Amino acid sequence: MSNAEIRGRFVWHELMTTDTDAASDFYSHVVPWKTQDSGMPSYTLWMSGKYRAAGLMALPEEGASAPPHWIIYIGTPDVDATVEAAEKLGGKVLKGASDIPNVGRFAVLSDPQGAAFAVFTPMPASGDDVPPGGDVGDFTWHELATTDPEAALDFYSELFGWSKGAAHDMGEMGIYQLVSHDAKDVGGVFKARDNSTPPSWLSYVRVADAAKAAGAAKSAGGRILNGPMEVPGGSWIAQMLDPQGGSFAVVEAPKVARAGAQKSAAEKPARSSAGKKAVKKAPAKKAPATVAKGAPAKAAPAKKSAAAKKAPPARKGAAKKGAAKKAAGKKPAMKRAAAKKSTTAKRGPAAKKGAAVKAKGKAKSKAKSKAKSKK
Repeated sequence: MSNAEIRGRFVWHELMTTDTDAASDFYSHVVPWKTQDSGMPSYTLWMSGKYRAAGLMALPEEGASAPPHWIIYIGTPDVDATVEAAEKLGGKVLKGASDIPNVGRFAVLSDPQGAAFAVFTPMPASGDDVPPGGDVGDFTWHELATTDPEAALDFYSELFGWSKGAAHDMGEMGIYQLVSHDAKDVGGVFKARDNSTPPSWLSYVRVADAAKAAGAAKSAGGRILNGPMEVPGGSWIAQMLDPQGGSFAVVEAPKVARAGAQKSAAEKPARSSAGKKAVKKAPAKKAPATVAKGAPAKAAPAKKSAAAKKAPPARKGAAKKGAAKKAAGKKPAMKRAAAKKSTTAKRGPAAKKGAAVKAKGKAKSKAKSKAKSKK
C-alpha cells in the first residue's frame, strides 16, 4: 500500500499501561493473540496468527499521570503536514512529530474536543505483515464518544477525507453517526452521555464469540461495562476494562454472516472436487454420444456439418478406388485387343490374302455338304 492510499486508514493500535506483563496475560486469554518481541527496547508485539495485531508498552514517564489506555494510529502520507493542518483546525499536539528507526514517522494529537489519537506514516515495507482486516483477532471497528459529534466529524473529515454514512436514531442514546472511508463504514461517532468521561476513541477486536470473550475477561480480572448485547445489523458486542483500566471492546459477526461464510468455505472444496471428477468422467471421445442424448437441438447441425465436411474426402477416396478397380478390369481386354491388332498388323497384306482364300475354301465345303444331304 502506498503512502497516498494510507490516508485516513486505521493502521495501528497500541496499549500504554502500568503493568505490561499482566496486560499481556489478560489479553491473551480474551482475544486470539500471542506476544512476540518487537526487537525494540520495552516494546512488545501482539500477533494475530502471522500478522501483527497491536503493540504494548509501559506508560512513558511524561505521561505517567494518564491512566492506561489504547491509542489509535491513523495513516497519513505526511505527518508534519497533518500536524500543521490539525492545529489550524483546533487540534492540539501532545507529542511532536518524530521518527521510529526502520518503522516510520508519527505524532500524537488531540481533536478539538479532547480525544487523543496518533498520526503515522510508515516506512515502505514496515506494514507488510499488518492484518488485512476483518478476520478474528483484527481490529474491525472504531468508535468516538465526544461532546460535539458534528464538530468532531468535520475535523476528521478535513484531515483524513472521511465522510458521513448512515445516521441511526438510538432513542435516549441519541444519534449514532456512521463514518465512511473509501465508501466503506469504518466506525461511528456519538455524543457521550457521561460528561465525567473525557472524549475518547474505543476500538473493537473481532472475536468468534462475544459472550465467551466477556466471560474470559471477567475471569481474568477485567470489568464488563456493557454487554454482551446485540446491536443493529446482528453483531454482538461487549465493552470492558482490562485489570489496569484500559478500555476496549470485542465484536462478534452476525450469525447469518458467519453461517454464510462457513457454508461458502465448506462448499468451495466440494464443488472443486466434483468439478475434477466430472472432467475425468466425461472424456472427449464420448462427447458426441452426450450431445446426441441431451444437447440442445441447435447443437446437432454443428455436428452434422462437421460430418459433412469429412464426407467428401471419403467419397473421393472411394471413387478413386472404384475407378482404379474398373480400370484394372478393362486393362486385360484392351491388352488382348491390342495383341490381336498387333498380330494382324504383323501378318501384313499377304497374311490377310491367305486367310481370305482359306475362308472361301471352307465355305465351298459347307455348301457341298448341304447339297448331298438334300439328295
